[in-house]
Amino acid sequence: MQILKVISLLLDYPTAELLAAEDELRAAIAAAREISPEQRQALTGLLDQLAGSDVLDVQEHYTELFERGRYLSLLLFEHVHGESRDRGQAMVDLMAQYDAAGFAIGVRELPDYIPLYLEYLATRESIEAREGLADVAHLLALLASRLTERSSDYAACFTALLQIAGCEPSRVMEDVRAQIAAEQPDNSLEALDKEWEEEQVTFLNGDSTAACGTRPANVRAREDVAVPVHWVDFNDNAQPARRA
Repeated sequence: MQILKVISLLLDYPTAELLAAEDELRAAIAAAREISPEQRQALTGLLDQLAGSDVLDVQEHYTELFERGRYLSLLLFEHVHGESRDRGQAMVDLMAQYDAAGFAIGVRELPDYIPLYLEYLATRESIEAREGLADVAHLLALLASRLTERSSDYAACFTALLQIAGCEPSRVMEDVRAQIAAEQPDNSLEALDKEWEEEQVTFLNGDSTAACGTRPANVRAREDVAVPVHWVDFNDNAQPARRA
């Protein structure tokens, strides 16, 4: 499913190479029939915003948005397990899933990094890919809602993923509206310490059929942590790349 690779690239750390592929990305979005015209337009709007800005400005904005706390972390299990022991087992289980599918990743890459997970799903059959998204639909809805609250064009990536999963984005985002309204994201050291102490939540227990009726998830802000970058070109040639 090529649109998953496109969204993976759009959610990854922006590079000059990514922006140079603007035309290919734009064509792939236009050709995607897994999402509605409105979702295609929203993704194109994000691409317009990225391609129309200086790469250093785009990178700075990306870092401030996704890497200054767990509130918008692109690491799935941070929203679920925090730094608890359960996170390690979840990582092992996801790595085993990758290995069984013959999907190899670099030794420095975290398997729950959302762009990497999407890249993996892009290699699977459509039904399996949709189920994989449905398994994490509650987290996608939270991220979509939080980004929408910030008027971020990146919200388009998550609403598109919800639609591919078989969910109605507006409905599942409405389900988490009360939680979002009660949140007070704060990247101060005091807030980070407080959120680290919050009770962890339980993952989906394998029930993908109920995923579109989103489940609440506690969120903890994290310190600035380097996120692995996994560049994949449109010829399916894996080219792992990392930031200095």
